[in-house]
Amino acid sequence: MSLPLEGLSAIVTGAGRGLGRVEALELARLGAAVVVNDYGQPGRDGSGEASAAPAEEVAAEIRAAGGTALAHTGDVADFQQAGALVELAVAEFGKLDILVNNAGILRDRMVFSMAEEEWDSVIRVHLKGHFNTIRFAAAHWRERSKAVGGAVYGRVVNTSSEAFLAGSAGQPNYAAAKGGIVGLTTSTALALAKYGVTANAICPRARTRMTEDVFAGLDRPEDGLDPLAPEHVAPLVGYLASPAAARINGQLLVVHGGMVAVVERPRVAVKFDSKQETFTYDELDALLTPHYAELPEGETFGAVEVLGLKRA
Repeated sequence: MSLPLEGLSAIVTGAGRGLGRVEALELARLGAAVVVNDYGQPGRDGSGEASAAPAEEVAAEIRAAGGTALAHTGDVADFQQAGALVELAVAEFGKLDILVNNAGILRDRMVFSMAEEEWDSVIRVHLKGHFNTIRFAAAHWRERSKAVGGAVYGRVVNTSSEAFLAGSAGQPNYAAAKGGIVGLTTSTALALAKYGVTANAICPRARTRMTEDVFAGLDRPEDGLDPLAPEHVAPLVGYLASPAAARINGQLLVVHGGMVAVVERPRVAVKFDSKQETFTYDELDALLTPHYAELPEGETFGAVEVLGLKRA
């Protein structure tokens, strides 16, 4: 019996720990050859000396289970190193079929006290890191498509966050980066569809070192799998990377604890038309002020209610 990803090759960034690790293990379990990328810095804020150990350990774990894997310890937020990562996959496996972007760091601060470096570093790792790998993978798929004169196999799975959907007061940099990743995903989906490539984004809710503060008050169950275990997320990533998901493109999915929610694109909630050539201040006041007075205080985005999410 063949496996759904048999004969395919994959890159998973940030795969030395947490979500990236279980995603890499799942892709390998489904038959893919995997390049395990992780820069290996111990601090979730991107601090500390880089180490090859996290990536090497996950790659070794895959090989011990009978799979094919190698480690890459480059910084995907560096344009040249991201290119080298894609080149490594192509050189080792003959082609690249699947790209899962997961690498990220946190530098939490309220917007009124955030330093420029705290903003830049998070945008760099999350948003630029996603762009860098996509840029080189996309070029690879385009060249392959031109060579064969038709569609090729390509899958991109990006990692966004509910911080983008519901807001996160102490993470303006992180929320902005995750929102940017959704825009990058939909743009990529449109650009690469004609080559046979799909691009989707997930908003995972999982207990990792990145979210240890968020879920600090939620204890792990004594029996059974933790509802916040990263293992709940990995099957969706494996599915989106598979041939079965060929018709899923440009989508955003929230996933955690045995639940997957497909998020609609923003829709117009209500529309107002001016009674003259253009609006006046008084007319807008008469229309918009009563409308927003009827909404719950502090409500800013409809997706909060749709998904039943709670603000941190």
